[in-house]
Amino acid sequence: MTTQRIGRLRWWIISLVTLGTVLNYLARSSLSVAAPTLKATFDMSTQQYSWVVAAFQAAYTVSQPLAGLALDWMGVRLGFALFALGWSAANCCHAFATGWPSFAVFRGLLGLTEAAAIPAGIKVVGEWFPPVERTVATGWFNIGSSLGAMIAPPVVVFCIAVWGWQSAFIVTGSVGFLWAALWYFGYRNPEDHPRLSASEREHILGGRAAEEAASDAAAGDTPLGWRALIVRRDFWSIAIPRFLAEPAWQTFSFFIPLYLVEARGMDLKGIAAFAWLPFLAADAGSIIGGYYAPWLMRRFNVSLLTSRKIVMTTGALCMIGPGCIGLAGSPAMAIALFCVGGFAHQMLSGALLTLSADLFDRRVVATATGMAGSAAWIGGLSFSLVIGALADTIGYDPLFVCLALFDIAGAAILWTLLRKKPSAIPLPA
Repeated sequence: MTTQRIGRLRWWIISLVTLGTVLNYLARSSLSVAAPTLKATFDMSTQQYSWVVAAFQAAYTVSQPLAGLALDWMGVRLGFALFALGWSAANCCHAFATGWPSFAVFRGLLGLTEAAAIPAGIKVVGEWFPPVERTVATGWFNIGSSLGAMIAPPVVVFCIAVWGWQSAFIVTGSVGFLWAALWYFGYRNPEDHPRLSASEREHILGGRAAEEAASDAAAGDTPLGWRALIVRRDFWSIAIPRFLAEPAWQTFSFFIPLYLVEARGMDLKGIAAFAWLPFLAADAGSIIGGYYAPWLMRRFNVSLLTSRKIVMTTGALCMIGPGCIGLAGSPAMAIALFCVGGFAHQMLSGALLTLSADLFDRRVVATATGMAGSAAWIGGLSFSLVIGALADTIGYDPLFVCLALFDIAGAAILWTLLRKKPSAIPLPA
């Protein structure tokens, strides 16, 4: 019996990654939406809440390179499924917390397992897409991060209102078990996938082979592994900007609901109605940023790597918007500026993530992404602790100014450090 073949299968594969990313971020965003309820229920201070957030961030930071190594070693099919099972179980366990210390423990377990999502996604992009399509593919799967955060407010608020706060974690965690099964039984590498047409396989593997031949010629016998990566200038050209950019996304993900309650006087219903809008704007930034890079290559004949730099710089300049939140005269204007920030961050984030697939051998792309992700989360963790220590005393406004300055500095560092000559990669049609 002949197996039916599906055209453009690579886009179905990235859609499956997107769904997994949505559920990953739905699980992690459930805490921030429930935070006002949990703070009141357990008499939790803002600083104690920041420690709960920090437990997730610290575990995520440590786990990212380890998750990347595991994915490169066992393969993305099995590895992604196992990590998804882990984060689903960890999120469900939040329902049994009895105070901020137990929340911190369960949050740490969630961070250890959720850290695999982005390295896995970038590894899939590197395996399934030729170079000129990668920012588009990354843009589409990266909307999962903002889409998951976007749907979290109405889902979590509904669960809290109808069944209590415990149900919010059980519901947002349980759906991950279903996705893990779907991924394991549905994913194969392009070399082995029985439903991939010969023409699409040639499109994928041919573009990848040209890139790898150019990379091998430039690198010679350069060894693989984290020790070889950590001494490379082009690795730090990604890691340092990600270190500077991640505090913005951590702030949007973990502190927008608290900011709207404490600084703008909104209630839980207002959060459910409006707190998802910045993440909708982030979806637009992720998608538009993905198509922006190949458009620059076609329109202005810039190189592959230069197109990534321009996208990152555009997003960094747009971050001036949320830097001005202190000047907003109403909650609606503050939310609008958060929307600008969500759009900007996901635009620049997609470019930085895709650079890992552009610059590093696909056998270590998950490791490289995880290591750069650790640098990013060190930045996010540090800034979350700063917010916890200072938000109740100096307010949020100066901290939002810092977020804009960080991204502009990151863009300058990317242009300074990333000077590698691009491979001979054809322009997109």
